[in-house]
Amino acid sequence: MKVITRTIWILSLVSLFTDIASEMLYPVIPVYLKSLNYSVLLIGVLEGFAEVVSGLSKGYFGNLSDKLGRRAPFVRLGYAMSALSKPLMAMFTNPAWIFTSRSMDRLGKGVRTAARDAMLSDETTPEHKGKVFGFHRSFDTLGAVIGPLAALVYLYFFPGDYVTLFYITFIPGIVSISFTFLIKDKSTAVRATPTRPRFRDFIAFWKDSPDAYKRLVKGLLLFALINSSDMFLILRVKAAGLSDTAAIGVYIFYNLVYAAFSYPLGRLGDRIGLKKIFVSGLVVFALIYLGMAVTSNLYVFMLLFFVYGIYTAATDGISKAWISNTVSKKETGTAIGTYTGFQSICSFFASSLAGLIWFAIGDQVLFLATGILALAVVAYFIFMKNDRILTSGNKNM
Repeated sequence: MKVITRTIWILSLVSLFTDIASEMLYPVIPVYLKSLNYSVLLIGVLEGFAEVVSGLSKGYFGNLSDKLGRRAPFVRLGYAMSALSKPLMAMFTNPAWIFTSRSMDRLGKGVRTAARDAMLSDETTPEHKGKVFGFHRSFDTLGAVIGPLAALVYLYFFPGDYVTLFYITFIPGIVSISFTFLIKDKSTAVRATPTRPRFRDFIAFWKDSPDAYKRLVKGLLLFALINSSDMFLILRVKAAGLSDTAAIGVYIFYNLVYAAFSYPLGRLGDRIGLKKIFVSGLVVFALIYLGMAVTSNLYVFMLLFFVYGIYTAATDGISKAWISNTVSKKETGTAIGTYTGFQSICSFFASSLAGLIWFAIGDQVLFLATGILALAVVAYFIFMKNDRILTSGNKNM
């Protein structure tokens, strides 16, 4: 059986170019907003609000994708919205416009994510989910290396010229949109009678979903409640006195590690169990945040960002592969969309609270508290009942 199919390759390339565009800006956005006199608290609220928009739309459009039995239109529309939102963000600087354009970017992510992940899941079998999602994450994250590196080079020659950088991101965005038109839905896809998703559909799905799905998502949401935006990591590096170049540099380094480890850890998860890899990643996360609280040394930051890349590789794609193994194919979009919807609401509170703690008490308290609470989440997963999937490859649970 061919594990990495044509569709997986195309979706991976789409994500690569989208992330080049997105990640050219991700480490720059907090610096750009600070230059506009945005407080850390307002940045936290902005990121949290954007994630709520993303999350709620993931649930809605994931459910709609399942109801229609179609994935490709959602993928195309979602990536197009994200590509258009980036140059729009630089046109005006008032908070309402920044919130709107940033939310448009996240709405695009919400439209596409569940449908894309369901498409990836449909391309393989349970025993290969870790490989497929890990392969996709590797390409996605490679864009997160190329993007910040391109931003770093540009800002070296044109320091402080953030606005032009926003417009440049439209170039890889167009490439990404072009690739989406090579994606086709499977002719065997189940086509349901079109009905508009309603909020109670998600409640009904949660009520009737398998116990394995409920237990897993509860643990993932506990973690989401303490896992604030990565922008706080960048701001922590800046607060320690590092330059813009150094801050972007450690972020590039983190994504390089993330890209390099995603596929190998996905393969390993297929062999020894997705849960083992995921829990190991959470332990690493806790140690990183505890380390971030006590250091201000560039070399220590580099080490922590190296390990942070391993943590993300061990949890991001792995969690989606794990979720997709707990539900039927016809419910994959709804299952992933429901989880990511609730996850984004939790992320809103996590990022907003993180900004408030930083603003009112200090960054060290934020990182210490996050590290300690992460260890509590590790305990939840360790004692969580192991479930066996109903198809081959049941060791994945």
